[in-house]
Amino acid sequence: MGKTISFANFKGGVGKTSTTALVGYSLAKMGKKVLLVDLDAQANLTALMIKTSSKDNNITTIDKSLMKGITENINPKELTITIKENLSQIPNAVDFSVYSRFLEKNFSNEIDRIQFLKSYLSPVVNEYDYIFIDVPPTLSLLNDTAFYCCDQIVVVLQTQERRLTGAEVFIQNLKNTLVNEFNDNCDVLGILPVLSKRGARVDEEVLKLATEEFGEEYIFQNKISIMERIKRMDMTGITDNGKDIHDKRVHQIFDGVASELVERLGD
Repeated sequence: MGKTISFANFKGGVGKTSTTALVGYSLAKMGKKVLLVDLDAQANLTALMIKTSSKDNNITTIDKSLMKGITENINPKELTITIKENLSQIPNAVDFSVYSRFLEKNFSNEIDRIQFLKSYLSPVVNEYDYIFIDVPPTLSLLNDTAFYCCDQIVVVLQTQERRLTGAEVFIQNLKNTLVNEFNDNCDVLGILPVLSKRGARVDEEVLKLATEEFGEEYIFQNKISIMERIKRMDMTGITDNGKDIHDKRVHQIFDGVASELVERLGD
């Protein structure tokens, strides 16, 4: 059975979508079968991966989005598009903005709403080694249904923020909502720092506080740096030119994160 994971935090702009895409890309290069599930109506992950795919597969549009699959009871296998070898995606679109209303309309019991997505995606779970669910930066019913699907959550911590409040509140909400209220087995795999720049004092201060708060064993050894090339990939799709030093740097970092994630799951 595949491991279902989400890179998450309720703060926006911490690089969750880029991290989801690039870690999935790295794992696919390692020979792992990976599925990316876009659960954000803004569909940024979908747009990024379609641009990535168009280089090889010439995919420019999608016929069936996630919300269409849900409302018309389409098997999620039929929604899946191939991005590259070992890497696939269930795409999303703006119509997903009605997802929470769909749950409230069709299920009177809160636990049934929370469990719906896990049940819907169950036909594809065994088809992949890793399933990554990309979520918007909110505390909401939508995200609760996503996290209920997950075996593990990786909390993305941007160290430009001097306080750890966002990560602390996020983890406490997971505990209160999913674990205590709905008896879910979802766990926090670790804290993945996003550094503002190498050697910056604020990064060092926040990493020290994070280590004291959560324990050294929970902090990923491989850390992400904010790089212009990653921002450019949002416009171009993921580029992987072995002769381009900036591409090589990006993939070296995310290959490291992907390898550590596999190790942590093994442990």
